[in-house]
Amino acid sequence: MAEFLYDDEIDFSKYLEDTEPQAKVKPASLWREELKDRLRQNTTAKKIYMPWHKTRDSFDFRPGEMTIWGGINGHGKSLVTAFIALSLMEQGQKVCIANFELKPYQTIQRMARMFAGMNLQGEEFHGADGLASVDAVYDEFADWSDGKLWIYDQHGMAQSNQVLAVTRYCAQELKIEHVFIDNLAKCVKGEDDYNGQKMFVDQLFATSRDDNVHVHLVHHLRKGNKETDFIDKNDFKGSGSVTDQPDNLIGVWRNKGKENDVKVNGANSKMFADPDVLLKVFKQRNYQGSVGDEPTIQLWFDRDSWQYKAHPNDPLIVFGEMCTRTDPSLIQR
Repeated sequence: MAEFLYDDEIDFSKYLEDTEPQAKVKPASLWREELKDRLRQNTTAKKIYMPWHKTRDSFDFRPGEMTIWGGINGHGKSLVTAFIALSLMEQGQKVCIANFELKPYQTIQRMARMFAGMNLQGEEFHGADGLASVDAVYDEFADWSDGKLWIYDQHGMAQSNQVLAVTRYCAQELKIEHVFIDNLAKCVKGEDDYNGQKMFVDQLFATSRDDNVHVHLVHHLRKGNKETDFIDKNDFKGSGSVTDQPDNLIGVWRNKGKENDVKVNGANSKMFADPDVLLKVFKQRNYQGSVGDEPTIQLWFDRDSWQYKAHPNDPLIVFGEMCTRTDPSLIQR
């Protein structure tokens, strides 16, 4: 089962302070062997991908980087990142989620629904037999996620220095590779506190580097004139460091225009075949491929499972079946 990190049970105090500056000033020759190792690792290291096979040549999650996921309120940032987290766990990665807008059971409930590939709150599960089936799914998810998933139990506003301490603790003590922080607005006192945003993002960026952990930060975007308007890099709220500092910048856009048209016209909608969600990679600093570092990824949303599919007719991902395989590109069939 997902493990919980509680403030009253773990002493985070020693992770609150940054390393002394003098300890970070080192001669360049110290990196000689690392340069040699990285040259070899680039061709042999296992890459960590998004869950869709079609994205493996255009994006991968590298250790020691920071990704910001931005979207308008209600466009599914938390659902997308939860699905991404599941795919990381499927590839053997350790994940911690700090969602300050959901209670821990709600985060786990969402992920269990994606894991099961069905709506576990549907009417068919309301009877005694149905509830027993749901219990079995939750037990299966608990066993599968054991040793892969941690939850930071904090709801509402969080102190930025405490979030940094939790991130360092996860990386240093638990050897967690991915920390999801949802969201920036809950870690800084006000939307117009640009200095606070800059300092927090800068410190998270430094922590990702120093502790070789991939930090995922969810962030709200400004609403355009219409909710159906596509998003732009300039829509990211707040300090310029929100877009300047991170290695990767990804926008999450929900196709509200399609949803509205389908409600009126059903299967006769001219937009029926259009994607439900677009992920736009606005920046990918350390991309080393050849197909382009700023892809736009089309996705289709399955409303029963809450899974996102690469193509409308793709089967759902069956988590747990592929975790022993060595090629993460096989995640999407």
